[in-house]
Amino acid sequence: MSKAFHTIGLIGKPHHIGTHNTLKQLHHWLTQNGYDVYVEERVSAEIGAHVKSVDLLQIGEYCDLAIVVGGDGNMLGAARVLARFDIGVIGVNRGNLGFLTDLPPEGFEPALTKVLEGDYKTEYRFLLESEVHRHGNVKASNTAVNETVLHPGKIAHMIEFEVYIDDNFMYSQRADGMIVSTPTGSTAYSLSAGGAILTPNLEALILVPMFPHTLSCRPIVVDACSTIKLVVSPDNDDALEVSCDGHVTLAVLPGDEIIIRRSKERLHLIHPTGYNYFNVLRSKLGWGSKLF
Repeated sequence: MSKAFHTIGLIGKPHHIGTHNTLKQLHHWLTQNGYDVYVEERVSAEIGAHVKSVDLLQIGEYCDLAIVVGGDGNMLGAARVLARFDIGVIGVNRGNLGFLTDLPPEGFEPALTKVLEGDYKTEYRFLLESEVHRHGNVKASNTAVNETVLHPGKIAHMIEFEVYIDDNFMYSQRADGMIVSTPTGSTAYSLSAGGAILTPNLEALILVPMFPHTLSCRPIVVDACSTIKLVVSPDNDDALEVSCDGHVTLAVLPGDEIIIRRSKERLHLIHPTGYNYFNVLRSKLGWGSKLF
């Protein structure tokens, strides 16, 4: 048995009826069972005036478990903040695929009871730190759980850039962009662009060109300790963007360098004991069942 949890933080997507109902059920059930419950301020008013309303940073400081209600996007947003704290995170799926959200919105009580009592699996997922360098200075930075993407912005068009791995020149690229993904993100945008699935225990990154203008260019997997540098050609006509998990965007100008490396922060995921990664893949991707 692992350690039991006592102080619980509730996080969810604001103004979403399904999420709202599940948060109310969770809050009622947890308080009835004697747990100390804090609710993120963006959704606390939807539950009622009697709740302990705090911001996301305070949930990281006060709680030993955070329950995120929503889809993978909500989990990613919470994870980018909570990874800096020593807090477990578990998800209740109110989204579509739900690769990171294990608990069902209805009938969550039996599985959650076991988790809270210390019967669960622990898994750590590393994050990416991405920086935009201009004339030797860091102009912007942010973290990503899934992927960092260099792309043209609102209108898709070809861009030119060079790719370096640990300061070793790998290739120049003419493409619509580049995805640099963690194993966690390998089942997200990277997979849609033709990248391989990396199991979460791998210490690796995958680089996936977006619509490269040469058939010889393929995704490549590198060690997670590598430092990846994308150097944007000064001949690009327009400003570009770096997106972190599709939510946070950093402005990029022609001639800028984007440095991407493994973050020191890790997401501390909590799974019910019956969790199996390949069961999740089979369910979410519609793979075939056993033949015999």
